[in-house]
Amino acid sequence: MFLLMENMFCIFPLCKKCFTSEIVLITGAANGIGRQVALKLAPMGVTLVLWDIDDEGNKETSRLAQKNGASQVFVYHCDCSNREDVYQQADKVRREVGDVTILINNAGILRGKKFFELTDEDFEKTMKINFFSQVWTCKAFLPAMVACNRGHLVSTASAAGLEGFYRASDYCASKSAIITMMEAINSELYHEGKCGIKTTIICPYFISTKLSKGFKSKRPCLFPVYDPEYAACRIVDAIKKKKFYLIMPPAVYLLGLKIYLPRIVSLLLESYVKFPQSMDEAYGQK
Repeated sequence: MFLLMENMFCIFPLCKKCFTSEIVLITGAANGIGRQVALKLAPMGVTLVLWDIDDEGNKETSRLAQKNGASQVFVYHCDCSNREDVYQQADKVRREVGDVTILINNAGILRGKKFFELTDEDFEKTMKINFFSQVWTCKAFLPAMVACNRGHLVSTASAAGLEGFYRASDYCASKSAIITMMEAINSELYHEGKCGIKTTIICPYFISTKLSKGFKSKRPCLFPVYDPEYAACRIVDAIKKKKFYLIMPPAVYLLGLKIYLPRIVSLLLESYVKFPQSMDEAYGQK
């Protein structure tokens, strides 16, 4: 109930975070939400660390961030699906930049295949990029935060982590795992007295990035497809306000009620918003 009021009605005013002198690492920074978050943070006095496998896109994000006022930007090639690469690049960041104080896990993949179309390799790759990459980055950067009881973990999950969606069994599984893991980490930090470390879980519906492949909502008034720049504004604002959850649009809250509702209600809602048809149009092409 508190999270519902905090996110939907803002009844409780929250103390805003100051970003000056923060070292912010963003995974999947070469385009989409990652790039837009970097551009929003650029003029706020932060040091940006950008990770991606798309070197050209990452360099362009760096150029735009510097144009937006970023004083220091560090670019690294990192395959977040590779554990050894994550740990190796994390060591380089600690040596060359310093201890990361805000970790924004944004790297992700969505294949849009039906369950029986997914190969074992597809499922493993999705879990590595979407979920295990966040396990490895948290394990790499959280110890330094714990040592000084200061920091912020931001995880891009999804509305798909709250509900099983058509053509997204691997994606839903990976995003649900992120939500559960971050809630558990938050619980451990609280009970160990490390309340100086904040966590924010981002659960959006579709955002118009390369990941969505032109997905179009059939009920945009209820489930709009947001622009990456708008989504980035909401994400940065949620970090400022130290929100535990950012759920958008508000209709996504209905998905969080699934444990109280019969499964048929979720299926009827999915049919009403014509989600299967939208997914077939976006991902069903050979």
